[in-house]
Amino acid sequence: MKAAVYFGPKDIRTVNVDDPKITKPHQMLVKVRATSICGSDLHIWRGTLDQAMGKGHSTLGHELSGEVIETGAEVGRFYKGDRVSMGYSASCGDCYQCRRHNTAHCEVTKSAVYGFGVGFGDLNGTQAEYMVIPHADAHTVKIDEALTDAQALTLSCNLPTAVLANKLVNVQIGESLAIVGLGPTGMMALDLASKRAPGKVFAFDPVAYRREAARTRYGIEVFEPGEEGIEAVKAATGGRGVDKVIEMVGTGESLDLSFTLIRAGGTMAGLGVFTETAHPVNLLDVFFRDIALYMRGFASVWPEMWNAQRLITEGKITLTEMFTHSFSLDEVGEAYRVFGERLDNVEKVIIQP
Repeated sequence: MKAAVYFGPKDIRTVNVDDPKITKPHQMLVKVRATSICGSDLHIWRGTLDQAMGKGHSTLGHELSGEVIETGAEVGRFYKGDRVSMGYSASCGDCYQCRRHNTAHCEVTKSAVYGFGVGFGDLNGTQAEYMVIPHADAHTVKIDEALTDAQALTLSCNLPTAVLANKLVNVQIGESLAIVGLGPTGMMALDLASKRAPGKVFAFDPVAYRREAARTRYGIEVFEPGEEGIEAVKAATGGRGVDKVIEMVGTGESLDLSFTLIRAGGTMAGLGVFTETAHPVNLLDVFFRDIALYMRGFASVWPEMWNAQRLITEGKITLTEMFTHSFSLDEVGEAYRVFGERLDNVEKVIIQP
């Protein structure tokens, strides 16, 4: 079959690989109907995680809209023909961490992530014609017939992460909020937060068309990261800073900006994927200002997937405007280039085998 394979930084190719097969009774074989590129995949594309990847071996992708082809003997929740999506990290559903809903840290799969190389479990990826899902009953969901393939694939990572971000910061009526990062997940978090009747809302992103999209859709104040936006937030909040911050970038600069924006006693949730091994966080500042800090870039999305799908079926979020570009699996290298270099006002891509 065809699959997207990592050959090196900015070198993603569609090549023929061995057809996946069920080898254990808890596994399920799925045909990929559609997939996409997550912002975290760009760390792979840029070479940040090069040491975790097997060049010419590691298949990519962790967002899925799929159809069940075959199930192992122990799979009891799914049948041939079912439409499904799965959490980006594989989880067994029965270990201590899974029972605590901390599924990204499953003790059986050892925190394995689909399409993230040998360093994260060497699992197959979704950017392929077919894939195998291990422990399928534990972290797979059946897709409602009303969902499009584009909507369904957001359930693997983007939308449940946005749901989790809103649960963590728990914006109350009238509270001020800043969103740092307006990629797909940041925009989804903003969409959900805007429905909680917040007060002043600010957003920060270096990409002009993303800022314009947020301004147009939500009528909020948007800024390029820098002093102008910081001063505007301070002026609007009596010099205190905002009550809540959602960070969806995953860099030292975005983390520093978030700490600058938050008021004393505020709550901050960092759900960007951080790959820096060291960063000088000022612990005295966090302590002295009583900042409640959540770092959940390696998010446990499985507990939020059911609710994320319900948000779509009940019309609370549509996501349709985000999918600006469509590619075939043969064009996956170009899809990474367009998304990674933010060309042609791209927001989110859909890739269909």
